[in-house]
Amino acid sequence: MTEAAELPPAPEVAREVFGDRFDDAVRYAELLAEAGVQRGLIGPREVPRLWERHMLNCAVLSEVVPEGVTVCDVGSGAGLPGIPLALVREDLKITLLEPLLRRTNFLTEVVELLGLDHVTVARGRAEEVMGTMPPVHVVTARAVAPLDRLATWGIPLLRPYGEMLALKGDTAEEELKSASTALSKLGAVGTSILHVGEGVVDPLSTVVRVEVGESPGGVRFAAKRAKAARTSRTRRRR
Repeated sequence: MTEAAELPPAPEVAREVFGDRFDDAVRYAELLAEAGVQRGLIGPREVPRLWERHMLNCAVLSEVVPEGVTVCDVGSGAGLPGIPLALVREDLKITLLEPLLRRTNFLTEVVELLGLDHVTVARGRAEEVMGTMPPVHVVTARAVAPLDRLATWGIPLLRPYGEMLALKGDTAEEELKSASTALSKLGAVGTSILHVGEGVVDPLSTVVRVEVGESPGGVRFAAKRAKAARTSRTRRRR
């Protein structure tokens, strides 16, 4: 039996969540189950639970993303949560940031196939694109790294008063406590744990929200950001 054949039918609630983009959501799930598995982007054991554990779990993040903002999905991998978020929120401008070529190739194919004109794929590490990519309102991430390490990559990409939204599991509260000192140094001014997806996913999706003040990344990254901006301006003049 092929991996694609193991993909279960979309649950009825997926029609409500994805709306006019439901057919595109189905196609994306099929791509994850086929090419995603073949290229090692997701494990074959994830195929039977693609809808509940991955597609819907990520799509409900839209409940806490403000309208009309710019988003950077750090370490996007196979496009989770960035692509499900893009399917339900065409008002957002989303960048899928991923350092590995085989993953960015897959992401580019998906974006083109599904006609996601509001989505851009960028290859690179977060620390490499700071200063060359415009700061964003929201950084998203899922299964990338522990919160303290994730924050050092994601927070410096934010514009002042932006926020990082990290999908986490049962360790959310523990990670947030462990990362409190690091978050303060990075300019965080508020943190909270949110539960989203009522009536869609069970258990609810857990989101750690980190809000920053006027200096995302704190003092540590201020000089680095300024230097990157000067370098970028010099390149544009040439």
